[in-house]
This record gives sequence, structure tokens and C-alpha cells, in this order.
Amino acid sequence: MIKGFFDMLTSSLYANEDVKINGKTKIYGIIGDPIEHSLSPLFQSCFLDESGEDAVYVPFLVPQGDIDSAIPGLWALNVQGFNVTVPHKESVLPHVEPDESARVIGAVNTVLRGEAGWEATNTDWIGFSASLEALEADMQSATVLLFGAGGTAKAVVYALSKMNISTLCICNRSQERAETLAAHTRENYSQISCKLIGWDDANVKAVSLESSVVINTTPIGLKSGDIFPFSLPGDGFAVDAAYCPDGNTAFCEAARMSGRESVDGLPMLIAQGAASFAQWHGVDMPDRLAAIRWMEKQIGRSPMSLPGWEKRI
Repeated sequence: MIKGFFDMLTSSLYANEDVKINGKTKIYGIIGDPIEHSLSPLFQSCFLDESGEDAVYVPFLVPQGDIDSAIPGLWALNVQGFNVTVPHKESVLPHVEPDESARVIGAVNTVLRGEAGWEATNTDWIGFSASLEALEADMQSATVLLFGAGGTAKAVVYALSKMNISTLCICNRSQERAETLAAHTRENYSQISCKLIGWDDANVKAVSLESSVVINTTPIGLKSGDIFPFSLPGDGFAVDAAYCPDGNTAFCEAARMSGRESVDGLPMLIAQGAASFAQWHGVDMPDRLAAIRWMEKQIGRSPMSLPGWEKRI
């Protein structure tokens, strides 16, 4: 973990020659495995630069079996806050004091150093809500098909519960985890009709045709060469929690081939990161649209169509 910190701190310094490290510089970061693909250090460093905060934001590679030693290690290193990505969003819970959103969701993505220990929240649901806002998706009484049943999926369900959807169809490779998420949904969001969908093409196609929004929270797409195993026919939107530089994730490609308007996880990433930044530093959220336009230039992506965000200018 220490080696990963100093490697990324060095790369951050080379990337931004204006960064000056001193004895008062605060450390923020993100933990996960894999972590080298993360774009969070790029835009969080931009947020820090714009705000004038004397701080750095770096990634920490924390393998799944090392979470119990990593969290006290981050505290000992005087880290002020960090984001959490796969596979730690649920396993970090025993090490933090969750707020209402993190407690109900059962997963954490934002941790802040408190006086007595780590305090935690979940801004993934804010990021996901912002993605649907950007697309101007009408979620009232919608039927939604959700792939995945982990920590990100729980945050998505939390967001959907606030949008008054009618029916949630959960499809996950592990039936046991799908059943766990379904039970969690029924216990916490009784207004949502929850159904389980088998991990096979016939079931997925039938439900996709009835769903105005399909969502991917699985890790499919994080590895180069991944192919999403299903077609996604029907009208409406497809939203991926995963992202890649060109935006053409495996899930988005499958959605486009089926005629759906799709967006990868970049808007969600920027929006949840802006909310995390506001939590850590006690400031208003950075401008999400400006941040995503800046990010698009950095990674060489064409501007995305985000009418809902553009109307807020």
C-alpha cells in the first residue's frame, strides 16, 4: 500500500508541475482493486487545483484480503478522506461510522476522517441520480432492469427508490447475491415491485423489451476485451456504472446495437466525486458539467449529450 501511494504521488507531481508538497499538505485518495484504471485522481486533482486546497489525491491499491489492515493504515498515515471502489464498498463498513444513506444502502464510497474515527457516506446514489437527470429520463412508474447485486447496485436501488419507479428486475450471475439484493429492496423500499431475472438471454431479452431503463453495475467492462453477454432490446436508456476513455463500454455497445441511447459511467463518476469533494472540504459541489467537459478533453472523448445538465447553466 505504501509503495502504491508514493508511486502515484510521484506521477501526480509530474502531471502537475504547480503542485507543491509540504508538511501541511493533506492526503486524500481512493482504494480499490483494480485501481490503475481510475480517473478519480485526474478530476479530483483538478477540483483541488481550482479550490486552492493544499492537498493531493492519489490511488491506493488494496487487494480484497488486505482491507482489515489497510483502513487502520490509512488512519495512521493521517489520510483525511478517501473514496472506495470495488471490491470494498461493503467490506469497509465494519471499519467506519456510516450515515443514513450508507447504512440503508449497506455500502460506502466516501470516507471522511472524524474526531473519533472514520465517518462514511454514499455519494454513488447522488452520482447515479445525476446521470439520469443529465439524460432527462422519465422514471415515474418506470420498469427498470438492473444487472449486478453488489455495493454499487445497492446505491442505484436507493436512488431509484427516490424516483418513484414501479418495478425493479434484478439480474445477476450469482443467484444468491441477487436474492440478497431483492430481500434488501423489499425490506427497505416496499413501494417497489421487485423481481429476479435468470442470467440467460431469453429472460433478459423479454424483460429488456418491457424496461425503459437498463442499468449495469457488474464489473463487466472493466477489463479490455470484455463482451456483455446479452442483447438489450427496447426503447429508452441504458446506463453503465463502468466507464472507459472512449465511453464505448461492453454494456454501452450492446445497448447501442439494440437501439438504446446509452451513457457510460463518466457522468456518474464525476457527479459522485463532486459530492465527495464537497463532503471532505465543506464547500459547494464543483460544477459537474464544467468538470465533465474538462475531463473529455483530457481523455480525448467527444462531448457527451447531457441535456439535463446543460439546462442548469
